[in-house]
Amino acid sequence: MSATASQIIKCKAAVAWEAGKPLKIEEIEVAPPQAGEVRLKILFTSLCHSDVYFWEAKGQTPLFPRILGHEAGGIVESVGEGVAHLKPGDHALPVFTGECGECPHCKSVESNMCDLLRVNTDRGVMIGDGKSRFSKNGQPIFHFLGTSTFSEYTVVHAGCVAKIDPAAPLDKVCVLSCGVCTGFGATINVAKPKPGSSVAVFGLGAVGLAAAEGARISGASRIIGVDLVSSRFELAKKFGVNEFVNPKDHDKPVQQVIAEMTNGGVDHAVECSGSIQAMISAFECVHDGWGEAVLVGVPNKDDAFKTHPMNFLTERTLKGTIYGNYKPRSDLPSMVHKYMKGELDVDKFITHSVPFSEINKAFDLMLKGESIRCIIRMQD
Repeated sequence: MSATASQIIKCKAAVAWEAGKPLKIEEIEVAPPQAGEVRLKILFTSLCHSDVYFWEAKGQTPLFPRILGHEAGGIVESVGEGVAHLKPGDHALPVFTGECGECPHCKSVESNMCDLLRVNTDRGVMIGDGKSRFSKNGQPIFHFLGTSTFSEYTVVHAGCVAKIDPAAPLDKVCVLSCGVCTGFGATINVAKPKPGSSVAVFGLGAVGLAAAEGARISGASRIIGVDLVSSRFELAKKFGVNEFVNPKDHDKPVQQVIAEMTNGGVDHAVECSGSIQAMISAFECVHDGWGEAVLVGVPNKDDAFKTHPMNFLTERTLKGTIYGNYKPRSDLPSMVHKYMKGELDVDKFITHSVPFSEINKAFDLMLKGESIRCIIRMQD
């Protein structure tokens, strides 16, 4: 345990007090890390669509007041009892899902769904004692995804923190802690397209563009972008997308449009929007006999996937993935290394940057569809 691990820290945080209302910069108290926990000083964070979904609380369980944020980079400030793989001063990325290293999932080469630390969007407290580490004037403030990076300091379970190369620029590699790895891994690790194959990507936000980038690197010859916002299509070309479909431009289901474009359907589809209709369309647009769809987007809590069983009987495959099937502590350092070697370009995902005091501008940019990733400079 580090020397400061027993001290309360006062700092600034952007608190969501109500659904859909602008975040308010408040001075809060951050309690010390308990056993198995780490307190991080967040230097850079970015806004992900998932933050917006749960801030709006449309189709999700509302939980307020809350400190959102889950895509970030920082420095370990202190560690709790029993934490061995991290020490104060380490550069680290917090991740919304974790790796305890002991459960059957963590020991499996096929799964990253840790029994203890898998993603839980409804939990607003720490796993260890069921309490929050954030408060203002004695009032607890809920956590988000176990990370809550819209705070200058945050407390995270150690199993959700990946130690990375201190030479890596945190204002760049922070986007690997969610969106880029989620989309890229969905294609590279789960869909696994062969050179010359066809891939449809539904939703051309950061996750979808990362999925397209994975298809490009894999050698897919046809990468079809599907989105309701046509202005996204030009930018998507930088990520390998070479054909575009806006469902609003057609008077037939988009899965039928894609099937007609591709002589029966694509080899792979990756759904990254969270729309239940897009999920169904992604599955139904893959070719019978060998087509495979991968679901990535976060659905509304009451959504139900409906398709005719014959779509399965005709040998289409449906899969899902969390965080691109990457294990956070084991795999994230190597992804950072790929960036450092020039094998993975994350810079092109970053379109804007704002100081922490202007965090609400990041929300505005995303809601207007003007940003892929907006970096928030926490220490400005």
